[in-house]
Amino acid sequence: MTTAADNPKGWMTRDFAASIVVFLVAMPLCMGIAIASGVPPEKGLVTGIIGGMVVGLLAGSPLQVSGPAAGLAVIVFELVRDHGLSALGPILVLAGLFQLVAGVLQLGGWFRAISPAVVHGMLAGIGALIVVGQFHTLFDAKPLSNGLANLAAVPGRVMGLDPTNVAGTEIALGIGLLTIALMIGWEKLRPASMKLVPGALIGVVGATLVAWLAGLSVVRVSVPESIVAAVAVPDDGFLAPLFANPALLLSAVAIAFIASAETLLSAAAVDRMHDGVRTDYNKELRAQGIGNLLCGAAGALPMTGVIVRSSANVQAGATTRLSTVLHGVWILGFVALLPWLLREIPMAALGGVLVVTGARLISLKHVQHLFAHYGVLPALIWAATFVLVVTTDLLTGVLAGLALSLIELAPHVRRLNLKVDTHHSAERSHVRLDGAATFLSVPKLNKALDALPEGKPLTLELHKVPAIDHSCAELLREWLGRQRKRGMEVELLGSSAHLHRLAA
Repeated sequence: MTTAADNPKGWMTRDFAASIVVFLVAMPLCMGIAIASGVPPEKGLVTGIIGGMVVGLLAGSPLQVSGPAAGLAVIVFELVRDHGLSALGPILVLAGLFQLVAGVLQLGGWFRAISPAVVHGMLAGIGALIVVGQFHTLFDAKPLSNGLANLAAVPGRVMGLDPTNVAGTEIALGIGLLTIALMIGWEKLRPASMKLVPGALIGVVGATLVAWLAGLSVVRVSVPESIVAAVAVPDDGFLAPLFANPALLLSAVAIAFIASAETLLSAAAVDRMHDGVRTDYNKELRAQGIGNLLCGAAGALPMTGVIVRSSANVQAGATTRLSTVLHGVWILGFVALLPWLLREIPMAALGGVLVVTGARLISLKHVQHLFAHYGVLPALIWAATFVLVVTTDLLTGVLAGLALSLIELAPHVRRLNLKVDTHHSAERSHVRLDGAATFLSVPKLNKALDALPEGKPLTLELHKVPAIDHSCAELLREWLGRQRKRGMEVELLGSSAHLHRLAA
């Protein structure tokens, strides 16, 4: 098989082209997520620059792209609302240190043990909050203090429209709806030769051109003349908010936990998209910790590994970390040289991008999949996490989901210590599992599977496994699918119920 090293010019060309694609995807998302987080758009651009140029060099997942994530927009919005922008920096520094220490202590694998029902329920709840919050941005208005308030204000916002008097609000809404229409229309109708041109870029560029050519009076993005002005250098009182309010320590833990879980789940998804180097989860966690520490010191947004930009990177043909690093360079160059162009973008256009982004996080297909293949409890965990994230706050929803996940352990409490016995012969490998395969077993099981020799036929025995919960079942299904795609022979032995679940 030809590798990148066999054709240096070829992989450099592919990585260069992929970096341009990722840059075009990242620009509107970096600014839009910053606005959804209640901070100036340049804060998101600084995070994108650090995510590319610093984390891209250090990452344990070479093709994963890091930057501001919609998954943290809600918690950042609440922090800035309640404690001010000055508190965000020290919280991020502390969160980054937590991630760095977790990576040093080799805890990366444990974040993969989080129930997929909790993670996807959390993301769906965040998506719903982004949609109802950014709905108001479409009207050139600011989102309200929480999700329920935003939802309650939606009817009044719509009823306040006057079709006979096209003024500021109506014009802004038109720009936002135009952005959404261009995004969705482009993604459905674009020619195959232009499939890598992102819909978000088309939407924002199209809406900006209409607003500029028609001289429309709408609220536009505000960015400083120099990117240096967007960086808030720590002063002597930088850590004062943490000492004044120790409760902020809990916020740092929450950001570190959610950012790490989202990053490592995204990295696992990226691994499924390509056949190159697999993710070193602990190295990735250390890189993310350094990135968030730097973002905190610069007064920027928190970062995670982000699946939309990462998938664009892989689909564009990236083969090494060069593409990720270069996309950060392009963001820096664009912001440094063309800030006047960013100031022409209507806020409603970025609101439109985020409405679509948030709506795509609400994946009802996932809860349907959980219910169809794993029963009521995983679907209930998803629903409870989703509802509590929307009606209370992010941390409450996640903790409730994790607590409900423990119910899955109750019937198997005496056999929770899963034993993984691996044996290799000249012809094939044998893996025997003994005990309940639950989310507590995910790190051990994942480590054993990753250590298996490449290409050798495998027999996986499940006769002594009384139960497989949905977390372990998803891990095994994805791993088996990846191996079979590579042409590896895998023989499964066990009860028909287990085999049917893994084949689903």
